[in-house]
Amino acid sequence: MTVMALLRTRDRWTPLEGELLGFGRMQAYGRRFARRGRGAWYHVAIEVVWQLLTLLSRFRVCGARHIPESGGVLVVSNHLSFADPATLTAFCLGAGRVPRYLAKASLWRVPLIGSVMRSGRHIPVYRGAPTASGAYRDAVAAVREGECVAVFPESTFSDDPAQWPMKGKTGAARIALETGVPVVPVANWGTHELLPAGAWFPRGIPRRTVRLLAGPPVDLSDLAGREPTRDELTEATARIMTAVTALLGEIRGEQPPSGLPLV
Repeated sequence: MTVMALLRTRDRWTPLEGELLGFGRMQAYGRRFARRGRGAWYHVAIEVVWQLLTLLSRFRVCGARHIPESGGVLVVSNHLSFADPATLTAFCLGAGRVPRYLAKASLWRVPLIGSVMRSGRHIPVYRGAPTASGAYRDAVAAVREGECVAVFPESTFSDDPAQWPMKGKTGAARIALETGVPVVPVANWGTHELLPAGAWFPRGIPRRTVRLLAGPPVDLSDLAGREPTRDELTEATARIMTAVTALLGEIRGEQPPSGLPLV
């Protein structure tokens, strides 16, 4: 086999479900990331951050098959750390999709960060918009155009003492019900040890294990297709957060406590 053929074989490598990826496997995982549509600055940010992640962490990834290869999709995840966008981005890239994030519009005015946000075609949230649906107009347009949009429904880090998800906001549900795109739940675990809330620098000695698990799309078919009521948004949000919480319980090998305020 030629050297080029060997390299192509390595590029086609796909991690087994739940396999612990050491440094070499992390590098191989990164070689299969989706690249088309990143934009220059987003591409640079991804490559730099990924190299840091390969040095400081090990991944276990499961369920990436649930993220469709094309077409509009919402990927929703729990939120524990500033590292979550990096690990969730890697998971989506490994599934063949380039994720776009909702972020406050003021970031577009920050030097360098604004360049990354524009390059990555991320989605500004206009907090002063007169209606909730208006605040998410660009997200609705993006998924209708076939983008993969990543959302943290809690909008902030969990403050639950045991790191279970908190109450979800209705933005993801509103986008899903307005567009009808699939909503893929993801549980992200270990980032709170890699970069704890309030920490300035990651803690990669010893290397931290990050686990990401996606489940099948949340069934919202009975609620979609019309202007959602407040009750329907609440119900859709509850289903989304319940799915994320169940996946997190599966990763942790624990039963989520009853009575979590998910809506």
